[in-house]
Amino acid sequence: MVVHIGKVLFSSVILLIVVITILFLLLELAPGDPIQTLVGDVPISDALRDQIYATFGLDKPAWERYLIYMGNVLTGNLGVSFGTEVPVTQLIGERIGNTLALAIPSFILSTIGAVIIGSIAARTRKRWLDTLLSGSSVALFSLPNFWLGLMLIILFSITLGWLPTQGKAPYGVEGIEVQYMILPLITMATSELAFKARIMRASMIESLGQDFMDTARSKGMSDRVALWRHALPNALLPMVTVAGLSLSHVLAGSVLVERVFGWPGMGLLFIGAIERQDTFLVLGIVIVLTVTILIVNLVTDIVYGFVDPRLRSRVTRPVRSEP
Repeated sequence: MVVHIGKVLFSSVILLIVVITILFLLLELAPGDPIQTLVGDVPISDALRDQIYATFGLDKPAWERYLIYMGNVLTGNLGVSFGTEVPVTQLIGERIGNTLALAIPSFILSTIGAVIIGSIAARTRKRWLDTLLSGSSVALFSLPNFWLGLMLIILFSITLGWLPTQGKAPYGVEGIEVQYMILPLITMATSELAFKARIMRASMIESLGQDFMDTARSKGMSDRVALWRHALPNALLPMVTVAGLSLSHVLAGSVLVERVFGWPGMGLLFIGAIERQDTFLVLGIVIVLTVTILIVNLVTDIVYGFVDPRLRSRVTRPVRSEP
């Protein structure tokens, strides 16, 4: 297990370096002038332009700026934003809590809902119910998040007037209010719930057809007890991996959802940074998201190793010497 975790950590570091390198090169090749984007349509002199370039280190060659930036990243310094001249870590720290306030509840709701719906669809003897649940899952998974969010706004905010359209609280009010979370939460959780429900259904059907279920029934165990003790634990094994990937998708998909609902999280900050060509802020957000996803994948591997008895036995099984 220790060797496996070490390999995963090493590959994660290599992947992080590759992501930073590719994104740095893409931002270098992107058209436009970040300084002119910063000042807008206001004409500036060549002397002032050179001064701004020197302030942000843009007067150095690209390879030198890349090496300097990689060295700063290793020390936890993600640079300073072009637009606000505020440290990137501070800007991200102010927004990451809002993103997690949507991502974590949507992840929990989609996972629990998928286990329940997938189990019912696999266990039910009513064909119409299985068809309804499976068809609904495919339909919801096929809907783009941004389109679903717009439809929810039109229905519940504009037509019915039940819920607010954007923001996380009324103007001038600190914190997050629940009614502002409902629509973005539904939008983020829907597609993930549908995808995981399909996986759970297939896994549960496979578990119900295994030999250990026939053995449990032959020993007099009721179908309900056999389902909870044997079928469900084995069906949950693929869900551990899917859940880890789901959290990564939720974090990545928050960009469009936050833009639709005006939710002041890292997604909205990321889009604004791209529009302003704020290189350091874009890189900083991608680095934070990448590190978060890598940590989630590492935790998923560790949890799967303890949940799956086949993998757990390799670590916990004592080694017996031959007499």
